[in-house]
Amino acid sequence: MSRRSSRSSWHSRSSRNTADEQINELASRLQLLLPQIHNNHSNKMPAAKVLQGTCNYIRNLHEEVDNLSERLSELLETADIIQADFLRNLLSK
Repeated sequence: MSRRSSRSSWHSRSSRNTADEQINELASRLQLLLPQIHNNHSNKMPAAKVLQGTCNYIRNLHEEVDNLSERLSELLETADIIQADFLRNLLSK
């Protein structure tokens, strides 16, 4: 192997290791932010599992927002004018 290709190969491995280390560090930080992952697993998880858990958590949050929006719409429909105005004022702040 020539000296140049040896350096190039080392540089690519070194860059890959640095990128892997960065991904693992970011996954560890992300794991701390996610309640169901952080509370259930005190040990480090593989980055792929953390990302999968993150996607599931975000999906659940979207569902929760949709459900709460539906409940709020129903509440506003059944509330009298004063109650509805009061709720709208609370939400606009």
